[in-house]
Amino acid sequence: MRDVFEIRAQDAGGRVGDLHVPRADVTVETPALLPVVNPNVITVDPARFDEFGAEILITNSYIIKRDEALAERAREKGLHDLLGFDGAIMTDSGSFQLSEYGEIDTDTEEILRFQRDIGSDIGTPVDIPTPPDVERERAEDELRTTQERLELAETVDVGDMLVNAPVQGSTYPDLREDAGRHAYATDLDVFPVGAAVPMMNDYRYDDVARAVAGAKRGLGADAPVHLFGAGHPMMFALAVALGCDLFDSAAYALYARDDRYLTVHGTEQLTDLRHFPCACPICTEHDPEEVRRMPDAAREELLAEHNLHVSFTELRRVKQAIRDGDLLELVEARAHAHPRTLDGYRAFLDHAEQYETSDPASKDTFFYASAESARRPEVLRHRERLGRLSPEGHVLLSEGPRHDGYDDCWNVKPPFGPYPRELSELYPLTAEIPQNMDREGYEAAAKGIARLAGEHPDTAFTFAHESWPADALDYVPPRVTTVDLAEERLTGPDA
Repeated sequence: MRDVFEIRAQDAGGRVGDLHVPRADVTVETPALLPVVNPNVITVDPARFDEFGAEILITNSYIIKRDEALAERAREKGLHDLLGFDGAIMTDSGSFQLSEYGEIDTDTEEILRFQRDIGSDIGTPVDIPTPPDVERERAEDELRTTQERLELAETVDVGDMLVNAPVQGSTYPDLREDAGRHAYATDLDVFPVGAAVPMMNDYRYDDVARAVAGAKRGLGADAPVHLFGAGHPMMFALAVALGCDLFDSAAYALYARDDRYLTVHGTEQLTDLRHFPCACPICTEHDPEEVRRMPDAAREELLAEHNLHVSFTELRRVKQAIRDGDLLELVEARAHAHPRTLDGYRAFLDHAEQYETSDPASKDTFFYASAESARRPEVLRHRERLGRLSPEGHVLLSEGPRHDGYDDCWNVKPPFGPYPRELSELYPLTAEIPQNMDREGYEAAAKGIARLAGEHPDTAFTFAHESWPADALDYVPPRVTTVDLAEERLTGPDA
């Protein structure tokens, strides 16, 4: 077990946890956002980051190392004094520059020692960030190189600096899984899912979800997971539900430089805004026209501050959702704000069986908000547990009232399907569902009926429904007698 990370609360794959960073002597609450700081281009003074809620930041050790004067200052003063930041500091190794320019003038041993010497709290070896969609042979070859460098990183004397173990594999989920398993077997500490930035830049959140899910299958439950380059608040809830604990991005500053204004639903251009749809201090004290008239540097700084406020506010909202047990309700609300985040949520639901294992069995109330709700882990869990129940004789499965002509009478509720009436007050069967259920909800419930009938071949079942769609009824096996209550009067089997 890794003693640097403790999980405090969990919902779906999301965790509220404590990441202990010994060199900084701080404990960072996760999920956590690491603002990227370029030491040569400061948009918001890192000394002010605690105003927004930042407990940890990330900077690039390779940029510092290449600048002789800056490197000397970093060695003399240490990163914390250089940047004026009291929290934990993670450093990247130059792998991003490697992916952009094809080569860098350092290696894993040299850069890890440099990171140690300048006072980094969490360092990074030089991995190979394989882009999306490359040929499998290239992805496998570059993954082998990354794995060799992780093994080399284990041998470097880094003192009490934690070390990242990046998980690569391009857009091959099985390679991500293998990479996660290999990284977890090392004695390294934090596990970034790498090379996701090109996918996120193209809004390929479904591919990001598949990459993270693959990595999570290889990693142990106690592994803190970092999604490199994930800095837009519109996808925080989804990424956390997938099991990511740390995020970093320069988006707060880069977007501000281009007059772009972050929201949890997407990005707005400052020129298009007549009102600020936010209650952060920047948005309550200024209006868009006022900000547009400001000099470039002042406008950029204000927009960057807003971008930080909205990002950290969303992370706090995500943490509370985990503690309240309604993270997936938040994910669903965010997903439906943009078609690409909806693609990502659907990809998450493709792995519902994987995430069901970490999802709490008891929460508050399940809210059915769209057809996607029918595929949530809680629905899958209920269906899988039907085999544990023991219906006997002739059982009525009904949306309507109890009927005395049967040996037993069970409720049926979309999207879950059948359950004994004495379980009606237990989660998730207390779910709030719409009056006008969609086809997917009915189909999920019908699959539950099919599962129950298949698990109990010696029990007779009658299913009484209120005009369910034919597509859903097709999932009910022929041996289950079906009665449409809107057309027929229900009678007992002996009538």
